Amino acid sequence: MGPVVEPVDPEAHFPTQADVVVIGGGIIGVSAAHALAERGISVALCEKGQIAGEQSSRNWGWVRKTGRDQREMPLIMESLRIWEGLDKRIGADTGFKAAGILYVAETEAVENHHSAWLQRAEPYQMGVRQITPDEIAKLLPNTTKRFRSALYCPTDGRAEPQKAAPAIARAARVMGASILTNCAVRGIERTAGRVSAVVTEQGRIACNAVILAGGAWTRLFCGSLGLTLPQLKVLSSVMRTAPLDGAPEPAAWTNDFAFRRRQDGGYTIADGHGTLVPIVPDTFRFATKFLPALKAEWKGLRLRLDDRFMTEARTPKTWALDAISPFETTRVLDPTPDVANLMKVKDRLIRAFPAFAGMKIEQHWAGLIDAMPDAVPVISTVDTMPGLVIATGFSGHGFGIGPAAGRLAADLATGSPPIVDPTAFRFSRFSDGSPIIVEAGL
Repeated sequence: MGPVVEPVDPEAHFPTQADVVVIGGGIIGVSAAHALAERGISVALCEKGQIAGEQSSRNWGWVRKTGRDQREMPLIMESLRIWEGLDKRIGADTGFKAAGILYVAETEAVENHHSAWLQRAEPYQMGVRQITPDEIAKLLPNTTKRFRSALYCPTDGRAEPQKAAPAIARAARVMGASILTNCAVRGIERTAGRVSAVVTEQGRIACNAVILAGGAWTRLFCGSLGLTLPQLKVLSSVMRTAPLDGAPEPAAWTNDFAFRRRQDGGYTIADGHGTLVPIVPDTFRFATKFLPALKAEWKGLRLRLDDRFMTEARTPKTWALDAISPFETTRVLDPTPDVANLMKVKDRLIRAFPAFAGMKIEQHWAGLIDAMPDAVPVISTVDTMPGLVIATGFSGHGFGIGPAAGRLAADLATGSPPIVDPTAFRFSRFSDGSPIIVEAGL
């Protein structure tokens, strides 16, 4: 069972028309809806389940510049600026705090890897620096380890995933957006080749543009439209503790674990290295495109054949718009967490930081992350379907970058000057012969 997410009340009225329809109520979708509503553009957001019911409430809650792919750096800089003033702007608490994040190096190889990333990031003046063992000891006191070095950014922050997207959705509604929950979109209608409406389980909404921000569901929805999106899912497991005194204030990543302090005084803890990848039919369909990522991340990947293979094999790929869709039969992706691995993470964390010895684990959960072959999102118009914007594939980077990514999607849907150059995020890069480049990020 996933974490408890702050609720968003059902919409009182169903709109039959909007300028833009947003599909998906995660951090990207609600940020897009909010950006549109701020401009006075009529917008309806359709979420098949609850707001932030999937990965937008299940992630670590990190809001970081450190470790970003160069292609994401302009977008994360804009996103941090939005986060810093977001609570005041929406009149609600997202839990954002610039408490700093450390990426710790325990070996010379990791230290060199950090140094190389820092050189790539230097033109962006992100405020990240490489710090010494003594500086680490001050930021992460009472550890049994003496680390070689760390990348540290004091203005990197954290926010509360169970609060943020619902707060933004409620603010968008105040500005006039329709926020529809338990309202799956079954498909898109076109007139003269251009988007003209969406068909939902509750009825039809005429519109001029659609922003598809469906997270791990986006591949399936695109396929029903005849669009091939090379997207796979990876599983991340997390645990949450009760309030705990004496543990570090900044968030930290090591090869063995990652943690960040929560607003309630507890901690969110996860594996620092190691991604579980369910083998599904699309694994074979997209094997060639994901081969560069497989080579780059082989040591950190755990491939697993489990029940997801048959689940996805049996899922209909097309359906009639007047029939129940797969988005209605499964409202929320709620995978089983890898508790056995989390217990190993817990033991490693306690050995390094004895202050965690008395922690009480309150909950475990897992989420399915939408991943792209180059680990860079798609935020793009679609040449063959005017009026459609896709915003997906954030590959575990989406929460922190979400407010600016939603703003960029809103810009593209309305033809406004984009907040950043969207070229690196174009959908066509997977079909126009461009090489798939996997940057050595963190």
